[in-house]
Amino acid sequence: MTGKNEGTDDWLNAATAPLTVPAPEVSALGSSGVPAVPGLEGGNPLLGALLAAQGVEHPVQGTSLIGKEQRDRPTRSPNAFEDTLQRLLQMIHLGVVSPGEQLPPERDFARRLGVSRDTLRDALGTLSESGYLVSRRGRGGGTFVAEQLPPELRAPSDSAPALSTDDIADALGTRFILETGAARIAATRSLSASERAQLWHILTESQRAGPEDYRRLDSRFHLFIAELAAVPSIITPLARARTLANNLLDGLPLIAPNIRHSNEQHEAIALAILSGNQELAYRAMCEHLEGTAALIHGFYGK
Repeated sequence: MTGKNEGTDDWLNAATAPLTVPAPEVSALGSSGVPAVPGLEGGNPLLGALLAAQGVEHPVQGTSLIGKEQRDRPTRSPNAFEDTLQRLLQMIHLGVVSPGEQLPPERDFARRLGVSRDTLRDALGTLSESGYLVSRRGRGGGTFVAEQLPPELRAPSDSAPALSTDDIADALGTRFILETGAARIAATRSLSASERAQLWHILTESQRAGPEDYRRLDSRFHLFIAELAAVPSIITPLARARTLANNLLDGLPLIAPNIRHSNEQHEAIALAILSGNQELAYRAMCEHLEGTAALIHGFYGK
């Protein structure tokens, strides 16, 4: 695929536009510190990045991670892997790159997408494992769109009807509104020692989960945050929205880079709640849910 393919070039140029993430004003955490919870000694890179983007101190290390001149630069999406995966799948679903067509060289492709080569390599590897791409070695080799693409995905539950684009948007939108609000409210509450310990226990269980238990423990983590908000009326609609989202996620492979990133995001959310920083809890949950939505929209093409 070269510059002769004007449609592809236009799409790639649009895809590389930098995403500027506004930084809400929040109070520094360095003065209040982080609760004494096992496992915090090494810090959390995602939490540190979130804090640094807002110019506040890292709650564990007590120092800003980047200088002001770096914070003033446009910040690309914190869900780089998930967003890259969605972009590639959109290119394939929309026919921007046709079955059998070669993708650009990795270095050039990563530059044009505005991501690191490692991020692009992880996304290409995931799509190769899922049957969307094939790699060919030797002269004339490279990465190509598969001649025969996988069938259109649908929720795997036999009892679940096919979901329309509106159904998916409704489920993800409901989840976004309720879960971001729950995280913010949970961070404002004076949690008991038992609640704090249980949140950390549920977090660590989900981080250690194997493939057969991951979705269940992931849901448990999110639903417990809703419980910590102490607004009982949100539990039922949130559980319903999570069930629909899980039906969609069950149709996707468990993707190692996404699981690692999700675990880091879970930890950032938990630390923000335990630190009583409502803006950071809200922001971290937003970024986490946006990454999940990118996967669902990308794979399902809706």
